[in-house]
Amino acid sequence: MKSQKDIVIIGAGASGLAAAGKAAEKGKTVVVLERNEKSGKKLYITGKGRCNLTNRCEPRDFLSNVINGGKFLQSCLYRFPPSYTMELFEKLGVRLKTERGNRVFPESDKSSDIIKALVRYATAHDTELILNDRVVKAQKKAEFFEVHTESGNVYLCEKLIIACGGKSYPSTGSSGDGYVFATCFGHSVVKPIAALAPIRLKSRVADIEGLSLKNVSVKAAGQGFSESGFGELLFTSDGVSGPVPLTLSSRINRKNLNGAKLTIDLKPALDEDKLDSRVLSDFKKYSNKQLKNALFDLLPRSLVPFIIEYCGLDGDTFVNSVTRQQRERLLRALKGLAFEIDSVYDVEHAIVTSGGVSLKEVNPSTMESKIVEGLYFAGETLDVDAVTGGFNIQIALSTGFAAGESAGG
Repeated sequence: MKSQKDIVIIGAGASGLAAAGKAAEKGKTVVVLERNEKSGKKLYITGKGRCNLTNRCEPRDFLSNVINGGKFLQSCLYRFPPSYTMELFEKLGVRLKTERGNRVFPESDKSSDIIKALVRYATAHDTELILNDRVVKAQKKAEFFEVHTESGNVYLCEKLIIACGGKSYPSTGSSGDGYVFATCFGHSVVKPIAALAPIRLKSRVADIEGLSLKNVSVKAAGQGFSESGFGELLFTSDGVSGPVPLTLSSRINRKNLNGAKLTIDLKPALDEDKLDSRVLSDFKKYSNKQLKNALFDLLPRSLVPFIIEYCGLDGDTFVNSVTRQQRERLLRALKGLAFEIDSVYDVEHAIVTSGGVSLKEVNPSTMESKIVEGLYFAGETLDVDAVTGGFNIQIALSTGFAAGESAGG
């Protein structure tokens, strides 16, 4: 079956639905093609199912949290900032709340409320949303684009918006189709790799798998780079995850990690002298106990055996027998628990994708291709990514709004 629309959008995620709503507001006929059985599939799992929609901050502060593409994103983020997103969803009937770090969530803590609202926004005008139909080919013939789907349908359109995500979370349909289409249209693609992904360590940490640490300082350093962060960290079976390591992974994912180290300051609020006084106080309190039973006031219980082994100490040693040199080894470990980095997890285990359609080939104000007139890109298909905290979804929405507004103009 062949049909004609003003605009075809590939992908019914955040950026695609945002583009559809904005284009339809301009009076254009729009069809959104989605390969999955439901729209916004990746949004369902973001924020642990709660959907961290955006970050309540001004554009300037927002851009300081962008890893790749900050300059490119300036125009669309100033036109469609977090405040615009929040106003829109409130108008769509979704009550929002702001939590620690200016993270914005639906008051219901249900990502489905955000997705339903986006679908309502996208389909409020003359927009057709087609699910379970994967686009297999897209090309331009004369003044029209021709889009073919697996079901055999063919759509003709004057404007085409590619918004089908990156390569992270392939179970949600993000298999890199957008990069294939972009390449077919003559675009360059920066190699997609993991962003916001766990960091694999060479050291064995399986014994403390599942241990979560709060208010720690973490540094990743190697040849020509040093990146640090403060907050939460989670040990996995072979490395570290959690907010701080995920952010660090995005900053080191294209670095030479040979010989690189990840160092954790377990007590960043205390300098070495104050920490030594604290340890001496605990040692006095538990002077007749074995070392393995004297550190529970200082460390999580499950971390104590690991630290003792890391320091090369004997846990059966009584505290009143611990030497100054042994105590100094313990202090060094508390202020600098160091591991050799193996690698950043691959893109299939990442929250977002670093890399994508080269920004040099896309107009930052409109998201239109500089190579093919009438072709647009939005969301994770572009070479843009940011840290955790609602920034990546806002980027998807802002680029989608910009693409839809321009295509519908």
